[in-house]
Amino acid sequence: MPETSRSIRAWGRETFGDPETLAPLVERARLELDELAAAVAAGEPDAAVKLEAADVAILLHRIVGILGGELSDAVDAKMAINRARRWNVSGDGTGSHIPGD
Repeated sequence: MPETSRSIRAWGRETFGDPETLAPLVERARLELDELAAAVAAGEPDAAVKLEAADVAILLHRIVGILGGELSDAVDAKMAINRARRWNVSGDGTGSHIPGD
C-alpha cells in the first residue's frame, strides 16, 4: 500500500505524538533538508540522496496530514498555479515566477 499523508500522520502520531504547533516539524524539515544538501554536496550515491529527500517529504506529509489534507493534492493544486505563471529562468535549472503572476 502506498503511503499517504494520512498514513504518515498516523505513524508520526503513534511514534512521536502530534506536536502542539507545526513549528517543530518545519524546523525538523529544515534539518533534513540540510542533510539532503550535504549528501548532494558530498556526491553520495543516488540511493542515499533519494532517502534524504524522502526524509524531507515525510515531514511535509506529516504537516499536510495534520492540516487534514494530502500532500499530493496540495502539489497538484500548486502545480496548476505554477503552470499558469510566467517565469524568470535562472539558467541553472531553477527560476522564479514573475511578480503578479
